[in-house]
Amino acid sequence: MWGLVAAGSVFFPGLFLLSKQALKQLMGWSEGDAAVVSTRLVSSIQSIMASSAGCIIIASCRDVIEDRHWLTDAYILFATPYFAYDIYAMFLCYRHKLQVKGHEEAGQSVGLMGATVIGYLRREFLMVLHHIFMVTFCFPASLLWRQGKGDYFQGVLFLAELSTPSVSLGKVLIQYKKQHTLLHKVNGVVMLLTFFGCRVLLFPYLYYAYGRYASMPMYRVPLVAPWQCNLGTALLWPLQLYWFTLICRGALRLFTERSNSPPAILKADGNVGPANSCTTNQTAGGGRGE
Repeated sequence: MWGLVAAGSVFFPGLFLLSKQALKQLMGWSEGDAAVVSTRLVSSIQSIMASSAGCIIIASCRDVIEDRHWLTDAYILFATPYFAYDIYAMFLCYRHKLQVKGHEEAGQSVGLMGATVIGYLRREFLMVLHHIFMVTFCFPASLLWRQGKGDYFQGVLFLAELSTPSVSLGKVLIQYKKQHTLLHKVNGVVMLLTFFGCRVLLFPYLYYAYGRYASMPMYRVPLVAPWQCNLGTALLWPLQLYWFTLICRGALRLFTERSNSPPAILKADGNVGPANSCTTNQTAGGGRGE
């Protein structure tokens, strides 16, 4: 069991370091630029892995409660360290952003590092809180408290990460002043659709699927569902709704504004999900959930 946790603890930071070093040597990028893109790359790879695991689990579980698939617990163990890693990776992106804005001394002394950390926590409070919740609550709930039941629902939750690649690409495009290109607009539409389908509609679908399984109205499902499920939904779904409103607001601005100011389309990130943030707030976790 703990071998998978150790593997994840090595894989995600190792992939980040390898990608960053490759971009610096092959592309000639600075430390900060390489860190930003590497963070997005790792987030996207994690999202593809999670979504693929989710599809496999869903396809193999005919009984949404009793059927099991070994990949469910295995990927939970492997992916949990990602959220701890991503908190640090997001901090590196935030510090790079300060340096780009002219605060070249950011993080160069103990006092300034403390101020940078506080500023990061204030700016990315919801995302950091989301990631901490994923590790401290969702990990034991998914691995221990459900007692081997509901692998199908866990597979559905993995699909929340489908929105993360478009979020990551959008942030990279904004980072390099490509927010007015056709690619960014197309990517914004994809992000809007995937976030709505895989994060906003995800939680109601879970209750609908169980209601259909148990032959009961959807409104009665919260009365019989385990408290951990209701608590997780009560805390995570409002975040997805909040981040989705920011995405919609940014999308509207993107297609109506003619000014050169960067749009706010990526102030939401993703990874239950999932998915993560360098330049602005998002969800997930990715949405990073997210």
